[in-house]
Amino acid sequence: MKQIKKDNESAFESIKHVNEYGIEFWYARELMKTLDYSKWSNFAGVIDKAKIACKLSNNNIDDHFADVGKTIKMPKGATKTIDDYELTRYACYLIAQNGDPRKETIALAQTYFAVQTRKQEITEQEYEMLSEDDKRLYQRKLTKKGNYSLNRAALNAGVKNLDRFHNAGYKGLYNGETADDIAKRKKLRYREDILDNMGEDELIANLFRINQTKQKLIRDDIHGERDANQVHYNVGKKVRETIKELGGTMPEELPTPSKSLKELEKENKKIDAKKRLK
Repeated sequence: MKQIKKDNESAFESIKHVNEYGIEFWYARELMKTLDYSKWSNFAGVIDKAKIACKLSNNNIDDHFADVGKTIKMPKGATKTIDDYELTRYACYLIAQNGDPRKETIALAQTYFAVQTRKQEITEQEYEMLSEDDKRLYQRKLTKKGNYSLNRAALNAGVKNLDRFHNAGYKGLYNGETADDIAKRKKLRYREDILDNMGEDELIANLFRINQTKQKLIRDDIHGERDANQVHYNVGKKVRETIKELGGTMPEELPTPSKSLKELEKENKKIDAKKRLK
């Protein structure tokens, strides 16, 4: 049983993908095979149940079940479009919870995704015990996830130029500054990520901007690049006004940490490597 569990955990890890934002996801078609489902029609029913559970938990379905239909080649040069989804770890957990309980792979998936999902969470008490650098790393992870969801909402709203869209949000929050302006003020190297060079408070301000913009795009059913950009600017500006009303420090006045998160991650990897050698 231990060997079966180990083999199945490896199977779930082997089909895991990581996008350009560092966000993990699984393709539904690949997960279907790993969970021993032979027919998509049967597995699609499980996905539908998982979507309902997601909605009842007050989570946005599109954030966890991203529709990514694929075109496949058929005999004699024909093509066919098939359904598929990019699934978050939480979506995989819900699918496992709603799968056929008679399948051993389902039971193993329930355990695997439940444990792994919990590892991604952190309580308020645990957060307060983190070092300042670890708080930065945690908030940066949240902004990556947030930007991934925001990009999807923006593309669905008709945004084609994501750089311009994100700059609209930065302009609102940073009193007219674009991402390049922020990078120059922080004296960063060419193409160095500005979010990797923010402290905890600045990351939290940006995370609030990101989440509120995504929600407004979806809630108000925004369509058109111009309107989406304006929404992002307005939300950024509103977050700035709120910080000012509360007597907080403007984001451009917050100090830039001495080390980027990329540097901290490299240092942590070296430390972990030394520990493993001992």
